[in-house]
Amino acid sequence: MTTHQDASQHGDSGLQPERTDLAWGRTTMAMVVAAAVFLRWMPHHGWFVGTLVAAAVVTALAINVTRKRRYQRAVRGINQESMAPDVASTAAAAASVVLLALLGIYTVIFLPLEP
Repeated sequence: MTTHQDASQHGDSGLQPERTDLAWGRTTMAMVVAAAVFLRWMPHHGWFVGTLVAAAVVTALAINVTRKRRYQRAVRGINQESMAPDVASTAAAAASVVLLALLGIYTVIFLPLEP
């Protein structure tokens, strides 16, 4: 075993933590794009669309703020040769996407179009 390694260094030649971090970055960008799309709905469906925008932005911020923690956890897991999946973060992101989808469907089907 090696002695103490920096949290940013690991021996994974496949660069798994970096690829996972990039995937979370793409998820953040997708949430920002979803918020922009929802903003386009505002003139047609009214103020409720602000709820969609806020939910997408909060999700994007939460993912981005926790990216470093997830990356460091993955590096530690590789260095210690013991890592469990990050079920909580994945479940939270999935729940946010499902909630946004349901709110979007509600908006399109049940909220009248503004004249």
